[in-house]
Order: sequence, then structure tokens, then C-alpha cells
Amino acid sequence: MRGVILEGGEAEVVDDLEVRAPGPGEVLVGIRAAGLCHSDLSVIDGTIPFPRPVVLGHEGAGVVEAVGEGVVHVAPGDHVALSTIANCGACPQCARGRPTMCPRAIGRPEQPFTRGGEPLYNFAANSAFAERTVVKAVQATPVPDDIPLTSAALIGCAVLTGVGAVLNRAEVGQGESVVVIGTGGVGLNVLQGARIAGANPIVAVDADPEKEATARQFGATHFVDASRGEADASQGDAGAAWGDAGAAQRDAAGGTVAAVKEILPSGAAHTFECVGSTALVRQAVDLLDRHGQAVLLGMPPAEAEAVFLPAALFLDKSILGCRYGSSRPPRDIALYADLYRQGRLLLDELVTRTYPVEEFAAAAHDAHHGRVARAVLTFQD
Repeated sequence: MRGVILEGGEAEVVDDLEVRAPGPGEVLVGIRAAGLCHSDLSVIDGTIPFPRPVVLGHEGAGVVEAVGEGVVHVAPGDHVALSTIANCGACPQCARGRPTMCPRAIGRPEQPFTRGGEPLYNFAANSAFAERTVVKAVQATPVPDDIPLTSAALIGCAVLTGVGAVLNRAEVGQGESVVVIGTGGVGLNVLQGARIAGANPIVAVDADPEKEATARQFGATHFVDASRGEADASQGDAGAAWGDAGAAQRDAAGGTVAAVKEILPSGAAHTFECVGSTALVRQAVDLLDRHGQAVLLGMPPAEAEAVFLPAALFLDKSILGCRYGSSRPPRDIALYADLYRQGRLLLDELVTRTYPVEEFAAAAHDAHHGRVARAVLTFQD
């Protein structure tokens, strides 16, 4: 079967993968669509260290082909969206309703794939860039058949992370102000999570002014062009071309803070850093109002250090980490599918372009250069 693997320095598409049958408590899923997330690119470039060889992908949806002993919530033929959280269901964290904190759901890659008799790791307990994958039963949540699988796939990472960060981690309230720094796939979902929560105003910040219309579509009420540090109060925008170096960028960051504070003179109740830039972490802190909280969603290199002024936090301000939107995937995937069917959650609009899996290199290139909100790989017979 076909799949995208990383063995050396470059990812490649192969057609001779094999995957084992599902064991007890497992599900075999035929993948139909898989979103290309920045985390996949971060594994390729080494920002996220991961053992190799590995089958990539973690944002997928497809059709159940077989189930292992004890699996009763799905059956062959069901449409499912996949999560990356293979939690145990029995530890103290799971008992508290925190599956993203389950020790079994952090790291611990397995090797359900083989190629030429040699084992390959799965990525994020998922490996959605393969025609078939084996996941824990808790990772496969049924979705209605009328949701396109190219859209349902995105629930499993970008939506769970972005919308979940707003509703679960930050618990944004009606009428509270929100600033979203970076409007890639996760940032757009933070915007629509803020819209669903009833936040106002919702300020999108990005270095690419061409993403303005999309940011507004997903919920932004204002837009700040970070490449100029100027506000356009008539629209709401976002972008991708960020960096961490030099006086010019520090000046631009200062200009961006000033531009946002023209809209929110006291600062924001909630800021979300969705890029993974240490300079933008500082910006997220600098933009907080009293009792505000900055939620960090971007993925900087593991050894990166951010700098901020501790005195800036004394007025009950907080910096919050957030893994996977603090989600409970079976509950949240079902909720987001329902919101989509009500017209309140945008999924189809996230899919900028679909690519046959054989065109992975083109999809990765477009994603790396910020040309797509989400590139979606498809598997066709």
C-alpha cells in the first residue's frame, strides 16, 4: 500500500508498505483524506525529534475496515475522524477527564507498519499518510456520512487544537477580547473558536496581508498587518512570514503591539500564539490586559527559550501551555461535527487544495510557504 515515510533526510512516497491487523481494542481504518499539518513538516526538518523510519501524518479521516476484539462503538463501513490521543482510560489523568495528559498518550511510538520486512514507527499514534492505519479504538470517532472526509480529517488536529484551546483551555467568555497571532490552520480555528464563544473584539495578527479575507471569514473583527505593524480597522487578517531575528523585526514587533493597542488600549483578555516564534511569545505577553492569559500553541524548537518581563505578569496575568486543545477527542469531535452541520463551524473552507498522495512534495512545498490554510492529501483507488 502507499504511504509517506521519513527514513533519511527527505520524506518520500512509497507503495510497498504493510500494516498489521487490528488487535484487541484497535481499529483498522482505510484513510481517505489527511491534512498536512505544520507538525508533519517539523518532524521532517527535525524541529520535532522523532525516531525513524516513520510513517508520517496525524490528521486523518476514513472508513473502518476491521475492528479488534472488544470494539463496539464502530463497525466496518463507518466513517471516522482520527485523533492522536491514544490514552489509556485508567490513569489519574484520564479519570480527571484529561486524556491529553495521559502518560500513555505522550510519546511511546509503536511499530504497526513494515516495509520489506523491516518495522516502521507510527507518528502521533496515527500515521494518516498511509492507505490504511491501525489506531486505538478511543482514537476513532464516528462522524456523519454527509460530512466530506476531506473536511472531517481536519477536525482531528487543527480544529481540536485551535477551537479546543479557546473553549477548553482558555475558556473564553462572551464579550471577552481575543488576539490571535498567526492564522495558519490552527490560528484560523482559534479565530472561529473565539467567534463561537462570543468573543469581541477578535483581532487577527499576521505578516501576510493576503490572508485578511480568510481571517475575517473565520471570525476576525480586526486585522493587524504584522509586516507593517499597522492596523486596518475595516478588516481582520493573518499570515505566515514570521521570524525571530534583528532590530528591524523587533521594531516591527513593537509596531504590531502599538497597532493592536489602538484597538485594545488596555490589552486583550486572551492572546494566542500560533506560530511557534519566541519573539511572538513575548508579543503575546506584552499584549495582555490585567488578568489576561497568553496561550501558547505554536511549536518552537525544543531547545528554544523565550524572554519576557516577569513584572509584566504581576497583575494576575498568566502564560498557559496547551496540548491538543486540552481536548476530549470522542466528545469534542462529535461536538464539532454537529456544529459543522449547524453551519457554525467552518470545515470545507479550511481546505485550500487537495493533492493525491503522490503529490506530497508539492503539498509540503505549498504548506511550508504559507500558500494554503490546509493542504489535504487524498487516497484514491
